Amino acid sequence: MAKFVVAGKANCPYYAKAELLADYLQTNLPNFRFHKITQQPDKWEQWLHDICETNGWEHRQSPIIWRELLDRGGKGQLLGGLNDFLEYAQRYYGITSMMLMEEMLDIAEENLQAHLEIVKEDEEIKSLIKPMQIWITSASVPICYHLIPLLANGEVFGMTTEISIHLLDTDQFKEILCGIVMEAEDMAFPLLRSISEHTKIDQAFIDADIIIVLDDVPLNLEVKSRENHIREVSEICQVYAPLIEKNAKSEVKVISSGKTFANLKATMLRTYGPSIRPENIIAIATSWESAAKAMLARKLNVNTAGVKDVIVWGNITGSNYIDLSHAKLYGYDCAIRGPPNFPRPLLNMIYDSEWIHSEFLSAQSTLGSRMSHCTGILPAHAVATVLQYWYHGSPSEEIVSVGVFSEGQFCIPEGIIFSMPVRFQNGNWEVMTELEINETTQKVLGHLSHELVQEKLVALKEISEMHPYEAE
Repeated sequence: MAKFVVAGKANCPYYAKAELLADYLQTNLPNFRFHKITQQPDKWEQWLHDICETNGWEHRQSPIIWRELLDRGGKGQLLGGLNDFLEYAQRYYGITSMMLMEEMLDIAEENLQAHLEIVKEDEEIKSLIKPMQIWITSASVPICYHLIPLLANGEVFGMTTEISIHLLDTDQFKEILCGIVMEAEDMAFPLLRSISEHTKIDQAFIDADIIIVLDDVPLNLEVKSRENHIREVSEICQVYAPLIEKNAKSEVKVISSGKTFANLKATMLRTYGPSIRPENIIAIATSWESAAKAMLARKLNVNTAGVKDVIVWGNITGSNYIDLSHAKLYGYDCAIRGPPNFPRPLLNMIYDSEWIHSEFLSAQSTLGSRMSHCTGILPAHAVATVLQYWYHGSPSEEIVSVGVFSEGQFCIPEGIIFSMPVRFQNGNWEVMTELEINETTQKVLGHLSHELVQEKLVALKEISEMHPYEAE
């Protein structure tokens, strides 16, 4: 059996003629078979050079035709170009092609369009199976350890989305990173294509779809001033932001989490990375939300999942305000009954108003202490939950607190990351500006925003003093 390979540029009329002749021979001769290789015009020269170098051939034009020696193995036998193929078909089979140049040009144009459509379709298919690239900074911290199973089990991105996780930290934590990688590989998650550790900062965030920033600056005001801690945060962001712009994908989503300066980290990443889309940088407030809901649930003796729409305003890891004015309660056992989705205003269910104004509000400092000492399960769950909402939407009509860039909503100054109520839909989020807030809450927001503005100013001042020429 004779098997030939016909290869050429998609828009080459001579390739079109050779292809149609080969197709005719295959249709009419029982022992003739051929395989065609169509190359895009801009890739043809390199492809031809490589195939000739591999096989030791000399050929400089389109098409190139060779015979596969199926019965002997080894490399193929070069036949040549179109004229060589026409001569071969005439000599061995008594068949030739009478196609005119005008027809050849028309078919060549059709070939090019068909090839471009096939290439586009292949790229779309590959994009469906190409794993999502997730980078986690300061990956040696406990949050990361608990976060990996949540990302890899399919609930966050869906059961058809594969992921690759990249763990970034300094050399001193390399052994910890290697241990995390080994454990994750041993768990054999079906959707975890790969997991790797990285300690070279210049290689960070390559092709990143998602970046989760967990870096913390441990607060010790007895040793360092708050201004020095803010400067450390700013320096970290000054390193990360240009690398994100350079290496990550243009639509990369950046999530700031951790125990300290969550808002400031997100603000400074945007400041030093102006090409990063502001709507793609957020800070996680869900841990505070969950802890506050749990405290309310214990007071009311209900399941924590039945407490909804608690809003966390302001500086997530600093001064914030837990707003219950829109909070709802589901599944509460009382004299008034309704279907499972029947909500009651939470404040109406707490008859001890003194508890709200004394114990609950004063307990925010206690909640902050719990946040700083948690082992990582709660913040890891918070990150995974927000990512799930971002990609698949949050529950209908439910309020989610997230630190986002202010554009003046609720009279909050622009240009800072401020935790406020949002909803997630169709891969985006929007601030729920339709919510009404009372005068007392508005005053509180003014105080909270002042703190964040001051943090940003201190960060910019510290950096400008260290690098005066860059500031100019």
